[in-house]
Amino acid sequence: MADYYQLLGVSRTADTEQIKKAYRQLALQYHPDRNQGSKEAEERFKEVTQAYEVLRDSEKRALYDRYGEQGVKGRAGGQQFDFGDAVEIFMRDFGGFSGLEELFGMRGARGQRSASRRGQTVRIRLQLTLAEVAKGVTKTVRVSLLENCTKCDGSGAEPGTSPVTCRTCDGSGEERHVQRSVFGQFVSVQPCRSCQGEGRIIQKECATCQGEGRVRAESDVELEVPPGVTAENFLTLRGRGSAGPRGGPRGDLVVLLEIQEDPRFVREGSDLIHELPITFGQAALGADVEVPTVEGAARVTIPAGIQSGEVLRLRGLGLPELNGTVRGDQLVRVQVWTPEELTPEQEALVRKLREIESPPPSQIRLRTEKGFWSRVKEAFTGG
Repeated sequence: MADYYQLLGVSRTADTEQIKKAYRQLALQYHPDRNQGSKEAEERFKEVTQAYEVLRDSEKRALYDRYGEQGVKGRAGGQQFDFGDAVEIFMRDFGGFSGLEELFGMRGARGQRSASRRGQTVRIRLQLTLAEVAKGVTKTVRVSLLENCTKCDGSGAEPGTSPVTCRTCDGSGEERHVQRSVFGQFVSVQPCRSCQGEGRIIQKECATCQGEGRVRAESDVELEVPPGVTAENFLTLRGRGSAGPRGGPRGDLVVLLEIQEDPRFVREGSDLIHELPITFGQAALGADVEVPTVEGAARVTIPAGIQSGEVLRLRGLGLPELNGTVRGDQLVRVQVWTPEELTPEQEALVRKLREIESPPPSQIRLRTEKGFWSRVKEAFTGG
């Protein structure tokens, strides 16, 4: 799909009203009912609606601006966004305008949607370790959801009976009120007061679900988490939330990700920073030491004469970028450790060393890459 801003024909600094106005014009232009059911127009209608749904939401827009389309995808393979979703979004935001239903010949479809209310979106939290972030993971979690009542098959009516069409709205689920003024005719549409917008009335409620058509139950849900996610990402499983009342479609399941802190590392984007304490002897003479990584241990060579605060880079041992092929590095910041207590033998040797050692230079130049020290300082000291 093309860039969302380009699809809507707006700048990246456009405000919500500009985005909404641009979308409405394009949606009216590409709606298939205005284009003899053209499949190309239907696809364009779906694309501009998907772009609008992301850019109108400040949270989703921020993720899109930072990560692109992958940042607002649902599962690892992407979320499904079909024509029905696009119509629901359009009618949700513009269905209150006079004449839109008649313009598209959608009154019957609107009444049908009123009769089947969508289930709630369920939000759960999923904790991940850095190792799981590095490789991606599939997890099965138990979720409490509202499921269709098996006794009444989700209808809400006692077995052997059926809901009847509401006489007030004739099954449309809406009541329309026409007002005339000097500015013309205004039509307001409101949910039917008799059936609360469902278009039908249950005369005898199911004893198990009390007419709701659903009961609470626990079920196992499999979650596929792609590599490289952050706590700013989330997974959206369309149609996997609670069932709607009385046979209504399911809502979505939104999984909020929480990344567990690992005391060994500080995460900076796709890079990992590890602070490594070494002795004076290791710093002066050099050494081969073992350091932890997110996927195990690795050997690193400390060059002789290294200074406290210098950084060694282990390429490709950081975290992958979200849904990308590039992997970050692990950065090892060396900290020369000074013992607080010495044995008599150690103290004698250090005193002898002090007598023969050279004085330190007036300034030490750290052997680090340009600009990196400021980032490491901020990561470890908060600025």
